[in-house]
Amino acid sequence: MDLPNCIRAYFEADQRDDAAALMATFSPEAVVEDERHRHAGLDAIRSWWIEAKRKTPHVNALLDATTTGDVTRVRTRVSGDFPGSPVTLLLTFTVANDAIAHLEIA
Repeated sequence: MDLPNCIRAYFEADQRDDAAALMATFSPEAVVEDERHRHAGLDAIRSWWIEAKRKTPHVNALLDATTTGDVTRVRTRVSGDFPGSPVTLLLTFTVANDAIAHLEIA
C-alpha cells in the first residue's frame, strides 16, 4: 500500500505500542479528532493515544488507502477487546512538511 512515510510510520509505531515513535510522526501543532473530541498539540495527542490503548487495547489492519493532494484516507479494521470488534474505521490524515498535521477518525 502506497502511503506517505509519516503515515506508514504512524501505523508501524501504533502496532508496536511505541508512543515516542508515534509522536514523531506528528507536527508540533497537530490536531487529532476522535469520538467527537479534539486533541490539539503533542501533549494532548500523546495522552489521548496512551489512554485509548490502555482503555481499549486494539490493533489496526490496513484495508486500503487513497491520497489526493495532502490528504490520505485509510480504511482500517480495528480489532480488540471491545464490544462489536472488529470494526472498520476511516482515518483521514492531512500531511504537511512530511508530518501529520491533522487526523480525523470516523
